[in-house]
Amino acid sequence: MDSPTTTRLRTPRAAGTAGVVFALLLAAAIVLMRTALPSGSPADAAVDADKRWAVRLALEIVPFAGIFFLWFMGALREHSGEAEDRFFATVFLGSGFIFVATLFVAAAAAGTVLSEAVPPSGFGRPFAYTVLASYAMRMAAVFAFSTSAIGRRLRVFPRPLALLGFATGLALLVLGSGVPWVEIIFPFWVLVVSLHLLRAGLRRTT
Repeated sequence: MDSPTTTRLRTPRAAGTAGVVFALLLAAAIVLMRTALPSGSPADAAVDADKRWAVRLALEIVPFAGIFFLWFMGALREHSGEAEDRFFATVFLGSGFIFVATLFVAAAAAGTVLSEAVPPSGFGRPFAYTVLASYAMRMAAVFAFSTSAIGRRLRVFPRPLALLGFATGLALLVLGSGVPWVEIIFPFWVLVVSLHLLRAGLRRTT
């Protein structure tokens, strides 16, 4: 029997699939929100009655996406092992937590369009897109940079995957607030990384 000082919790196998679930949920929320609340429309434009369901569904999805993202972060740390660099690990954790927080703020701001008076005040929509594009996506860029740097330095990421992470971070950092739909790149990158984690975990099992 293991002593209390040597017992170590094992990462659940389901943690490897957390990134896949997060990527699908976030991509769905982005598509729903972008379709129901176009960023180029006037700030005080009312939401179409037949599209309000899309906003409500996106708001229900985002909290679960945040939960699965935290599991995805745990799976990444498990994959990198105990030799991770403290500097990059700090940036990794900080950017991941701030990304989730700003994602929740953006969703809460977007939800105000459902309760605003008629005519709308024009606050919720621009504020939501500002938080999402200027803050959440910039934190996502830092997260992609730090994750790729850790994976490459520890040789747990192949070179093409690391380069994809750096390219993703650069695109989100530079284009985040100026190009609509660019935020869809982040869940795509998470999906690719998650599939790599699942493949690596399957290899260790076999």
